[in-house]
Formats: sequence, structure tokens, C-alpha cells
Amino acid sequence: MNYSVLIAFSFATAALAISPGPDNIFVLIQSMVNGKKYGLATVAGLMTGCLVHTTLLAFGVSAVIKDNPNVFYGIKVFGALYLLYLAFKVFKSDSDISLNKSGSKKKGMFSLFKQGFIMNVLNPKVTIFFLAFFPGFLFSDDISTVVQFYILGFLFIFVSSLVFGGIAFLSGSIGTLVQKNEVIGVVLKWLQIVVFVGLAVYLLLG
Repeated sequence: MNYSVLIAFSFATAALAISPGPDNIFVLIQSMVNGKKYGLATVAGLMTGCLVHTTLLAFGVSAVIKDNPNVFYGIKVFGALYLLYLAFKVFKSDSDISLNKSGSKKKGMFSLFKQGFIMNVLNPKVTIFFLAFFPGFLFSDDISTVVQFYILGFLFIFVSSLVFGGIAFLSGSIGTLVQKNEVIGVVLKWLQIVVFVGLAVYLLLG
């Protein structure tokens, strides 16, 4: 096992989880409106949805790339191009972080769990992102690719849960800080760009 690959994967996942996106902003808003434990219920729903994407990736991609290095290389090139496309989209986007709570109503914990799960599972962009992100971090020549994808999936869920859980617990402070400090949006925007471009280069050269 190449533990340095797993460490790099963990840091990349943490950077992506911290960068503002629909999921962590949704967690932040629900935590601010409903309370911390309701934010954690939202996190649980989102992360459970990631298990579905991990399973699709593990059994779908593993069957395709088995004993076929050309297909595997093609997937890595596709992943790199997709990550560069995401970097370009972030570059063209506004750096302002919108925390619009006016449309958010109080909901039950199970309702938020279900909403987070459905949001994640039915989002095809998550499937595409997993396809672009995970194959470049396979870390062993001896362990089956199915097992490796599941290890990466659980590691992704673990690291993302820590970050998203921290957002839920610190929602009040984070919301105030984001609304008062415009520089944060710019910093996080460029963090996303650097991470996406860095991952693309890693996939192409790895």
C-alpha cells in the first residue's frame, strides 16, 4: 500500500470540503436555521449518499479498467480535463458566498437527512466528480480495485464528515465571518482553483 497516496487524497478531500459549494453551504444554512444537530443530520444524509456513488464507481469502473490500462489511462485523462473544466468554472464565477436563509424553513432531523441523501444521490455531477477524482488515487497493485475504491470512498466520507461537522458546530461564527469579510470568498475561490488544477496535473503525471 502506498500510504503517501492516501495522505494526498485526504488533504485534497479536506481542501475540497472546505471550499464553498452547494453541499457545505446547505449544511451551514440548515445549521444556522435549525440548529447544530440538524446540520449534522444533513451531513449524515449527504455522506450516506456518497456510499451510493462509491458503490457505482467501485463495481462499474473496476469492471471496465480490469486488465485494460488504455481504458484506465483514458479515464484519468477525462478526469484531468473535467477537473480543469471545474477550475475554469470557479475562475469565471463570483467570489461572493451567498447565505440566503429567507427560503429555509425549520425541518425535522429525518427530513433533513432525507433531503441531504436525495440531493447527493440524484446529483449526476457527484458521480462524474467521483469518476474524475478517485481513479488517480488507487494505491496498491495487490488489493482489488473494488476494495481500493471502497477504502477511498470511506476515507472521503470520513474526512468530509469531519469538515462538514465542523461547519455545523461553528455555523454561527462561520456565517458571521463570511458575511462580514469579503476576502474569505476570494481566498476560498482560489483555493478551489488551485486544488482542481493541482489534482488535474496529478492525474496526468501520476
